[in-house]
Amino acid sequence: MKRIMTIVGARPQFVKAATLSREFARVGIEEKIIHTGQHFDANMSEVFFTEMEIPKPSYQLDINGVGHGAMTGRMLEGIETILLNEKPDAVLVYGDTNSTLAGALAAAKLHIPVVHVEAGLRSFTMQMPEEINRILTDRISTVLFCPTDTALNNLAAERFDKLPVTIIKNGDVMQDAALFYAQKAAEKATVMKQLPVQQFALATVHRQENTDDPSKLKEIVEGLNVLHRELPVVLPLHPRTRNILNQSGLKVDFITIDPVGYFDMISLLQHCDLVITDSGGVQKEAFFFGKHCITLREQTEWVELVEQGYNRLAGSDPELLMSAYRHFMQHRSDFTVDLYGKGKAAAMAVEWINAW
Repeated sequence: MKRIMTIVGARPQFVKAATLSREFARVGIEEKIIHTGQHFDANMSEVFFTEMEIPKPSYQLDINGVGHGAMTGRMLEGIETILLNEKPDAVLVYGDTNSTLAGALAAAKLHIPVVHVEAGLRSFTMQMPEEINRILTDRISTVLFCPTDTALNNLAAERFDKLPVTIIKNGDVMQDAALFYAQKAAEKATVMKQLPVQQFALATVHRQENTDDPSKLKEIVEGLNVLHRELPVVLPLHPRTRNILNQSGLKVDFITIDPVGYFDMISLLQHCDLVITDSGGVQKEAFFFGKHCITLREQTEWVELVEQGYNRLAGSDPELLMSAYRHFMQHRSDFTVDLYGKGKAAAMAVEWINAW
């Protein structure tokens, strides 16, 4: 029986990992999970794992609240110790967090094959820690599961065809998760009962490049305030961002609510008229649920959404935001196009691993 060690460090990675965990169980592959603790999340209680049908971690390292170097170093040390004891056949990592890089490094140095899910993504912005993590993880991986043709093209441009690595386009496991949990969200989500509006734009703002830049944050708030006069804006607000807004004295006219769990987020995505976000994951989820998206960044890893008209980049510019809003209010798109595998990404990856 194959033995896989999965490394995760944040709630989105657990959601992604759950898609493969179900497939591992189906085909009889043994999997153990290491949770590095990178993003401390009080919502990740036993209820979270039960409701989401996610296997609980075999190991918890509880490493958080320190700088990038200290965090990655401590994770590397902790993961290495576990791998030396467990001796798995492969280590599987997701995305682009410090946990991703630490897991890949620990495995590569022990000559354990590394499987990277969500490989080949690039923002071409080296100021982003995530860009460094994803580039280095790709370079030391044994198997690269790519979500899109864009990811394949990025790897080809970097001459990965000359490296001893297997590259496979399997689709995006986030679409698997969205489709799997959509029905459960209909049963468990309560957020819509609490909203004072039924028609609205769903906004999320969390990236430090926006929240920690006073001029960008001011422009984003101004843009959302203007849009709110035409279509109510609902923004689940992280406590850290709320504190920054309070300290900055910026006047918020739109509707803010407390952070929401995954089921409530799916419900908001299902019921909104438009999505405005600086999150990579939410850009895709907007597409999964048939909603246009305005991205509050200068670039995106999901360029196919922009190229095919589902997404527009606005940065922090209020005028670009309103221009994109007016365009989408008058525009219809075909969301049945297969960009991300239509929910088969996890099954395809696990079938390949099982035959490996």
